[in-house]
Order: sequence, then structure tokens, then C-alpha cells
Amino acid sequence: MINDKAILVGVDGSHASYKATWWAANYAKHAGLTLQIVCAYSLPSYAAVSFDATYTAMGDDNAAHSDAQEILSKAKAIADEQGVEASTLIVTGDPASVFVELSRNYNLIVIGNRGKGGLAERFLGTTSSSLPAYAYCPIVVVPYTNDEGEVMHLNNRITKVAVGIDESKWGIKAMEISAAFANTWGAELDVILALPNVKGLGDDSDVMAAYMEDFTTVVGPLQKSYPDLTINKTIVSDTAINALTKASKDHDVVVVGSRGRGGFTGLIVGSTSQGLIQHAVSPVYVVPRKYVEAEESRAKKLEDISGVKQVEVHTATHEQTSSIESTIDPQREASSHPETR
Repeated sequence: MINDKAILVGVDGSHASYKATWWAANYAKHAGLTLQIVCAYSLPSYAAVSFDATYTAMGDDNAAHSDAQEILSKAKAIADEQGVEASTLIVTGDPASVFVELSRNYNLIVIGNRGKGGLAERFLGTTSSSLPAYAYCPIVVVPYTNDEGEVMHLNNRITKVAVGIDESKWGIKAMEISAAFANTWGAELDVILALPNVKGLGDDSDVMAAYMEDFTTVVGPLQKSYPDLTINKTIVSDTAINALTKASKDHDVVVVGSRGRGGFTGLIVGSTSQGLIQHAVSPVYVVPRKYVEAEESRAKKLEDISGVKQVEVHTATHEQTSSIESTIDPQREASSHPETR
């Protein structure tokens, strides 16, 4: 069962993970959600990789558990400061695998990215352990520093959201999610279409006019769904990674779809020196392929399911419903008619 009342945030003792906790708590407070803070560790890699807090003897589960409790205590304090209800959870196992499994039960997971090491690098550094590539729910990756090592500021309110789109299902889903997210905050939405190898994209060109016409058709349903949302459409003659990295400098959140393999995967889980997440200076909201496919499966129409037929029925009489209620709950019948006792 999906817990749509809580945001999950992963912590590992790094400042980046505490910053992710702050972002997640701020969003949870705004959206009226609770926060679940998770610290996952695997003993074979615990001392060398998982935690920043201490370096304890490898294989010492008691020490690892104690460190995890300390990490969670600090993260919970961050949530408490913002007045957000938060629960804490320790999970033993490979963090990447743990969070992929947990992603089946949440609508959003937040992790931090400090550039070198930490949760985000473990999840995003290789295809085999990529959380955005294999997660079943959207992932927000919160940056700790920029490329120059300067600690990035996070705003309490979100006023500008950017989304990179293409014609894929995950690109369209990313656009839909970005619109709902921006609308929740009363923010402005910039929809960006990057066309790196298209010539003749001048403002007055027929090529630009043709692309903009198609672009307007794609974005049109959003405006109908969110009539009060300000939506700007931009076509950029550049690569998606360059366009969205640039957008991260003056937007509070950048939303992007991930195909899992190929396409945006080169951006999301490729080289840490080139990937969007490693260069973005605002949180990156990733919409994974598996999430989109799972949504489609849950949204399957009744008529598409074999053996299901919709029928019209008459409303039962009061006597019939009373008879059923007295059978399934005799105490209710007695309390409703005390004179029959």
C-alpha cells in the first residue's frame, strides 16, 4: 500500500543528507504531510562508505546501530524545528537496494547530494545502483554545494519551477507533475524543450513556429487543469543537460523524466562530472520510468481487464439494508433500537 501522506528522506550522517531533510521537512510542512526519516546501512561497507559520523570497526553491528540512531536523532531535530511530525527508521541492507524497495510504498523520496560520496553518489554513480533509474516513485536530489564548493541556499518558499520535456511518456509525466507541484506552491512554471541539433531556430523562423505550435499543443492540457498557473514555454538550441543546469541557477526546483536506460539516463546516472544532478544548484525532481509504468498499470481501465463488466443496479430498500446491518453488526442494531432489548 502506498503511503501518500508521508515523504521519505534518506540520511547518512553527511551535511548533504541533513540538508535534504530540511528540504523534505519544509515541503512536508507546506503540503500537510508527515516525514519518515530512514538511515540504511550495510555492515560490509559501513566503515568505509556508508556513514560520515564515525569510523567504527567493520562488522560491529552495535556500533553501527548506535551511529544510525545518532544520525536519525539529528535529522529528526531538523524536522521538529519546522514543526513537522517525523518518524525514524533504521534498515540494515545495501542502501541502494533498500531505497528501491521502499520506493514502492511512497510518492516521494528525498536524498542529498554533496558532490563526492554520500547517498546520492552511491545511488547515482553506477547504473546497477541507480535510484532514479530503478525507483518506483519520484526522487528529489538536493544539492549541498555548487561546482565551486559553495554551500547552496534553499528557499523556504518555491516561486519558480522548471521542467525539461520530450515526447516520451516520462517526459510528459514530468511535465504533469511539475505543473501540480508548481500549482501547490503558487509558483511559476517554465517548460523547457531543448533541441541541440536543430538548425534555423531563430525567433522568427518557420522552424521555430512549427516547433512552438506542437509545443503549445502538448502544454495546452496543463493550462486547462491549472487555469491560475503561469506557464512559460521556452525552446532552447542546446543540450538538455546544459539547458536544465542553467535553469537550476534561477529556479527553485528542476523537474526531469528518467527513462532508466538511454535518453535522460546519460544525464541522471552518468558521469558525476557531467550529470545534471552533479551540476544543478537547485533540487532536481526526477520522475523515473518505473514510476510512470506503475502508474499506468494502476490506472488501467476496467474495460481493458478481462472478465470485468460494468452493470447498473437498483438501490436496495431500507428494509434490506437494515437486515444486512443487523447481521454484520448486531450491537449496532441493538443500540439503534433500544426498545427491542
